Amino acid sequence: MTDRKRMSASAPIGVFDSGVGGLTVVREIMSQIPSERIVYFGDTARVPYGGKSKETITMYSEQIVRFLLQQGVKAIVVACNTASAYALDTLEKEIDIPIIGVVKPGAKTAAETTKNGRIGIIGTEGTVGSRIYEKYISKVAPNAQVVGKACPLFCPLVEEGLLDDPVTDEIARRYLEGLKGSGIDTLILGCTHYPLIRTTIGRIMGENVTLVNPAWETAHALKDLLSEEGILNPEATHESLLEHRFYVSDSAEKFSRFANTALKYENIFAKTVRIEEY
Repeated sequence: MTDRKRMSASAPIGVFDSGVGGLTVVREIMSQIPSERIVYFGDTARVPYGGKSKETITMYSEQIVRFLLQQGVKAIVVACNTASAYALDTLEKEIDIPIIGVVKPGAKTAAETTKNGRIGIIGTEGTVGSRIYEKYISKVAPNAQVVGKACPLFCPLVEEGLLDDPVTDEIARRYLEGLKGSGIDTLILGCTHYPLIRTTIGRIMGENVTLVNPAWETAHALKDLLSEEGILNPEATHESLLEHRFYVSDSAEKFSRFANTALKYENIFAKTVRIEEY
């Protein structure tokens, strides 16, 4: 992968995910760093990532990063827990612009939030199976106990727009029943799709369990990173949403409809990219 020189502060930020889930990270970046422009890529043709191998996820991530670098981005956010777990270390070695994932910020916050030392993590099979959250939590809270639960159906339910639906409620109850009785007081939403059904998850888990949204924490960490690197755009923006660019690998119209709802904006138009060519 070709190295890039550090970009100017006015260059956009690249954000990618397996599908629409990364829009939760985009939403937080827009809120916390409104002066920054975003180039988003959702790999909607190959979603979900959770059941795929590390080698496949790494290959997909490398293709997407090559595409984002061609868009002139100054930094990249891997807004996918599975890709963060499997590919981030490789990507860090292959490019010379700042790149961060969503796992470390979420793990740090969970370790600092728990009061009884019992933390739950829900995510894809890949994320939960990698035990990556446990690795980072143990660095902050060595005595913490982490209970993981894969929830593979959450991702396709969100992708289909079933955010407030009896089917989603029933699946969530089945998935979360065991976690609810495990004594955890903190639960990491370990997939960027999951904040979109946060209300359902929170209702089932109850008020005694604090939900950690890595999307918020990642946007906060990104702002700090851009500042440290001297590439935080200092100019407040009054530009339109058209300054942000959205790309997908399939079903651009469907993605655009979902993005308009998730970001609470109108007139978002995505373009389809043949990502396998990168």
